[in-house]
Amino acid sequence: MSINHGRRKFLWESAALAGIALAPGITLYDLAHGRPPGAAASGQVRWGLLVDMNRCEPGCDACVTACDTENGLPGGKRATDAQWIRKIELKDMRGRVRSLPMLCQHCAHPPCVDVCPTGASFKRADGIVLVDRHTCIGCRYCMMACPYGARSFVHEPVANQKPEVPRGKGCVESCTLCVHRIDRDRIPACVEACAAAGHAALVFGDLNDPQSEISKRIAAVATTQVRADLRLDTGVRYAGL
Repeated sequence: MSINHGRRKFLWESAALAGIALAPGITLYDLAHGRPPGAAASGQVRWGLLVDMNRCEPGCDACVTACDTENGLPGGKRATDAQWIRKIELKDMRGRVRSLPMLCQHCAHPPCVDVCPTGASFKRADGIVLVDRHTCIGCRYCMMACPYGARSFVHEPVANQKPEVPRGKGCVESCTLCVHRIDRDRIPACVEACAAAGHAALVFGDLNDPQSEISKRIAAVATTQVRADLRLDTGVRYAGL
C-alpha cells in the first residue's frame, strides 16, 4: 500500500468512525449547525446567486464587509488574508467602469472537488460547494484547479473564530453562501447587506424553482456565467456582464 493511499484510507476510516458523511447528505456543517440527524440537504433545491452588475456600484464594498464580519475574516489587511468575496473593476472599450463581485461559483461540476485527494472539497446535494476542515490536508490542489481564484489558504493560527464558521491554519476555504444561515432559512450576509445599502444587486434563491425570484429574473434578462466555455454550470450568474 502506498503512503498516499494509506493516508487516504486512514482519513476516510476516521471520518466514518466519527459518524461524518463526506458525500452529499449529512455533512460536518449539518452536524454542527443544527440540521437534524437523518435530514439530508435536498437535491430538489439548487441554491444560486444572481449578480446584477447594472446595480452593483463601483467602490461599494458592502458585500465584502458583510462577508468578513459574518465569517470572522480579517478583512484583507494583508496579502495572505482570506477574502471569500472580492470586487473586480472592469473597464470596457468605451471606458465605462463596472464592478464585478467574484466569489466561489458553486459549480455543478466543481474542478476543486475533482482534484481533492481526500474528499475534503465536496458538493452538497443542494449545490453548495464546501471544504471539510477535518479532512483538508492543505495540499492546495483545489486552489490551482479553481478557474476563479476563489479559494484562500489559512497561513496562520485563527483567533476569535465564529462558532458557526470553523476555520483553521493549514486549511483551504472559500465562500459557503453562508450555509449556516441558509440552513436556518436566512439569506447570505452579502445579499442582505447589498439590499440594506439600497442596491439590491444580489438575488439569492432556488435555481430549480421556476417561481423563485432568481429564476424569474434569469428568465427575464440576459445572464451569463464567468468562463461559460468550461461548462461547469455555475450557481452564480451575472446580468449586465
